[in-house]
Amino acid sequence: MEPRHIRLVALGNELLSGVGDPRALGWFGRVLAKTPVDTVDLEHYVLAMPREGTEALSRRWQEEAMPRFSAGAPEGTEKFLLLALNDSDLDGASSARSRLNLANVLDRASQEGIRCLVVGPTPTLDEERNQRIAELNAAYQDVASRRSHVYVDTYRPLLQHEQWRGDLAANGGRPGQAGYGLIAWLVLHRGWYQWLGLSEPVT
Repeated sequence: MEPRHIRLVALGNELLSGVGDPRALGWFGRVLAKTPVDTVDLEHYVLAMPREGTEALSRRWQEEAMPRFSAGAPEGTEKFLLLALNDSDLDGASSARSRLNLANVLDRASQEGIRCLVVGPTPTLDEERNQRIAELNAAYQDVASRRSHVYVDTYRPLLQHEQWRGDLAANGGRPGQAGYGLIAWLVLHRGWYQWLGLSEPVT
């Protein structure tokens, strides 16, 4: 029996590429390392852009992602799009515009038969900014849920997490090895395997 062929394209900011991680894995690399590929042919492509908000993401995703879904892909290849969002929209975009940008990406992806997973923004050490991130996170989650796409909330679980906060404090506001590990754990345990249609490995 032929294995499933999966093309996974991931878009997001610098955290997606693991900036600041001593192991150079980031959370995405850790997630992939825990993903069983004995029954699937999984190809993954990372398209990260520092401090990118939803406006820029919505403008570039098709031009960059669609060729990676199609180039040399075997017939029947399944398409998966991961969107790793951040809090950049707080510095210029309204909540309504942020919602619309995400909705446009998800709606267009659905039209192309692409299954999406959205990873929400992480909390900072700035309490005032965190209150605004909470609203942004809720807006993103609502948009994804209304369209039946998987949403991973990283904000609420990490907000008061001592290890997360300690890691940010030690690394100039960015996660280090511990922080990336926490994000990876949340993604793996909040819908990753179900999204890809894979059995969760027994640990």
